[in-house]
Amino acid sequence: MDALTLNNINKEFSGHQAVDEVSFAIPHQTIFGMLGPNGAGKTTLIRIITNILAADTGSISFYGEPLRAGHRNHIGYMPEERGMYKKMKVHEQLLYLARLRNMTKQEAEDGIAYWLDRFDISQQ
Repeated sequence: MDALTLNNINKEFSGHQAVDEVSFAIPHQTIFGMLGPNGAGKTTLIRIITNILAADTGSISFYGEPLRAGHRNHIGYMPEERGMYKKMKVHEQLLYLARLRNMTKQEAEDGIAYWLDRFDISQQ
């Protein structure tokens, strides 16, 4: 079963067609990248997949279910620009991002400790 399936996705902004009839499927356990020139609609499509924007027409399914906001927690996205705050320490940045994902402070702290330890990069 495909992890993500897009069927005829369209998005228009003020008369400009940003995404035009895009369809593709991403198989389970696959790393997928989108390449294209500026203005090709890559960022708009990612925002639709992550439920930041809604498509004007078309459909998206996640493991056979219509895409919904809760699926965003299972979709990884790595933007070209890291979007980090230069004056924040790594732990502060991780905590901030975890809280944006609606984790409690304790859940975030526990998760941060686990992953820093797992990658052997925890503070001494």
